[in-house]
Amino acid sequence: MWPFSSKTSLLRSGVLNGWTDWHSHILPGVDDGIRTLDDSLAVLRWYEIQGVREVWLTPHIMEDIPNSTADLRARYAELQAAYEGPIVLHLAAEHMLDPLFAKRLAADDVLPLCHAGAQGAEAGAYLLVETSYFNPPMDLDGMLDSIKAKGYRPLLAHPERYVYMDKADILRMAGRGIAFQLNLPSLVGVYGEGIRRKAEAMLRAGLFVRCGSDLHDLGHFQAAAAERVVSSRLLAQLPR
Repeated sequence: MWPFSSKTSLLRSGVLNGWTDWHSHILPGVDDGIRTLDDSLAVLRWYEIQGVREVWLTPHIMEDIPNSTADLRARYAELQAAYEGPIVLHLAAEHMLDPLFAKRLAADDVLPLCHAGAQGAEAGAYLLVETSYFNPPMDLDGMLDSIKAKGYRPLLAHPERYVYMDKADILRMAGRGIAFQLNLPSLVGVYGEGIRRKAEAMLRAGLFVRCGSDLHDLGHFQAAAAERVVSSRLLAQLPR
């Protein structure tokens, strides 16, 4: 699968073939991601060409975008009805660790990453969460502990992008059982070279358990996947 050259693009590498996208904003019209059903279907058609196997739709839930689980499930049903391709779709959410999240978690009103047949807070199910890029929320550790108390494992989205989080912070959180999700575009420098280096270091250390596109716009992701290069050896270490 892996080419002999030391650098390759995501598309040439074939890494998307058989891939599961664990973090995307493809569910249409619910947040700052894909806006229309037609555009969502266009993303999925392009994903089919690349051989993507499964996609987790993880729209934002936060105080500024207070999506209800009922509305998200209804929109998900519309997409499922319209999409006739082979990619397996799942619904979860990217939960901002803010006061709204604390209320929703207490009410068991969250959307975890767990497969069909899972009931409630299935032991070992991941709950995808994020923070501000610049500052942690008050009582971050307490919020993460409350997630674990509900039976979920916290899965922190794109930790390589948090400027307040250094190596010591990441290792401390890993030691407390927090899991990490990599944004694939981080490896090709979409968010800057500092973030790329941080992502590479975490990947080499085996700290990521899931990988996602964080796709908000198909054109941007296509360009990054086709034009930017990354180490083939690093791609071989991606969680599958």
